[in-house]
Amino acid sequence: MRVLIVDDEPLARAALERVLRSRADVHSFDSAKDGYEALDLLQKNPYDVVLLDIRMPELSGIELADRLTNLRDSLPSIVFVTAHDQHAVAAFERHAIDYVLKPFSEERIQDALDIAVRRTHSEKLARLIDLLPRLENLVRKPSRLAIKTKGRTLFVDPADIVIVEAQGNYVLLQRVSGSYLLRESISTVAETLKPHGFIRIHRSVLVNSAFVEEIHPWMTTGEYVLRMKGGKELTVSRTYKDNLRLITPHWVGTHRQHAG
Repeated sequence: MRVLIVDDEPLARAALERVLRSRADVHSFDSAKDGYEALDLLQKNPYDVVLLDIRMPELSGIELADRLTNLRDSLPSIVFVTAHDQHAVAAFERHAIDYVLKPFSEERIQDALDIAVRRTHSEKLARLIDLLPRLENLVRKPSRLAIKTKGRTLFVDPADIVIVEAQGNYVLLQRVSGSYLLRESISTVAETLKPHGFIRIHRSVLVNSAFVEEIHPWMTTGEYVLRMKGGKELTVSRTYKDNLRLITPHWVGTHRQHAG
């Protein structure tokens, strides 16, 4: 945790520095004697917590808090440390997490820092949860696939591929419009396209699940039929029928009971 102290009183800064030195979770801290020096530090460095006095010459703590919103999207946790209780409402309107009155005890500052730590951890976790799907897309789902065909390399969006069909030593990539013949095994292509929502329905056929419009069983054979957007129908062999759970987890079990 990185902390910035902003206070025009040397004794107050020294007392806060002693508290920060006692904490193992404070990796570093800086001190500023006024709001303008603090702004300069905040523009150069990221801080997790700002311990901020209110009554300071030229630029008050409330005014500094207002300016912080223009520096970056993610604000540090602000703890106001002041001798004046009449500014509490204004402080919390600036999203302060605590309001500590002077003279303060070490325990009171420790409590405020504990609140700041919990808030910092919660926000980092929330940002990570928000970021994970985008990281997954970057790592597992490149926007385009490189396809070598007829001596050239084409870049194809997996979302445009509807059906992949084995044809001897080649596979045919059938797109929404047009197709490509690729010299590759169906198994290799299946592994490449699996993260993009493709499922194998036959030893020689893959389909993009986003284009599946309807699934219905053939009662006599135990096979299933997929109807794709556009009306094309494809048979799902019994070997691969469990892959239909990847499209809709409950559908296969329901129809198996009905068929029996």
